[in-house]
Amino acid sequence: MQVEGYTTDLADQYFQPTKRGTSMTAKEFSDTQAGWDEIAAGFDEYATPLTTAFAEAALQRVDLRPDMRFLDVAAGSGALSLPAARLGAEVVATDISPAMVELLEARARDENLTTIEAHVMDGHALELEDDAFDVSASMNGVSLFPDMQRGLGEMVRVTKPGGRILILAFGPPTEAEFITFFLEAMQSAVPGFDGLPMDPPPLPFQVADPEQLRARFVDAGLNDIRIDTGSWETEFRSATHLWNMVVNSNPIAASLVANLSQEQIAEIQEVLDTKLRERAGGSGPAVLATRMNIASGTK
Repeated sequence: MQVEGYTTDLADQYFQPTKRGTSMTAKEFSDTQAGWDEIAAGFDEYATPLTTAFAEAALQRVDLRPDMRFLDVAAGSGALSLPAARLGAEVVATDISPAMVELLEARARDENLTTIEAHVMDGHALELEDDAFDVSASMNGVSLFPDMQRGLGEMVRVTKPGGRILILAFGPPTEAEFITFFLEAMQSAVPGFDGLPMDPPPLPFQVADPEQLRARFVDAGLNDIRIDTGSWETEFRSATHLWNMVVNSNPIAASLVANLSQEQIAEIQEVLDTKLRERAGGSGPAVLATRMNIASGTK
């Protein structure tokens, strides 16, 4: 991935077609783990609070009840795990990033949620027993794996017969306004920046087409498949708030801005400020919408 003549190896992993459907090498695993560790504190501060409400609503689709065993793969700092525990489920959360796991555990302690246990684990190869969970879920996690089908297969393997699988994944990047606002601002401030490559799209958008997501569920052997779309609406108080959310949401974004000058960052935020004030009508927070795909199926 090149911006202003520099290359970021971590971002390359999200764009190279040859990486699709293959396992990570040891170096790629280490680099990915380090990338998520680096943004974990910002992710916890900015991304997790904005995603929790959408996660709470999505859990209603799998009829999660007290005492059910719930698995959250690529859990981040708990946007899906914490609402599941509040419903009384026995939660196991896994994430590749030790820093994310520590932050999730801190959130659970703060809420005295004693039914959550969290582990550092590669979602491509879960160190968990077969047929162990009533519901297995992932929010913007398994859907950005280099080998998504293997990650989904692992979720199916550890779910009980008759159990449910839930995947929440981004729709098209053109319908993710927090991203389009940011990219348009970057294009105005960074010479030579043409936006994200779309052939293929970045891994977070590999199942933006609901029918592609349905096909993944079919290939995983799931039944009673349901694919819906929903709008994830987020409020941004300022250009700085939106900047912090985006650059801490994924190592892709962090790598895109790593070599920007302070003058470029200031110019980007000035453009964002104008766009957000226009959206808000001059006062109050601006509400940006992102289309999400919500997929569920039965093992």
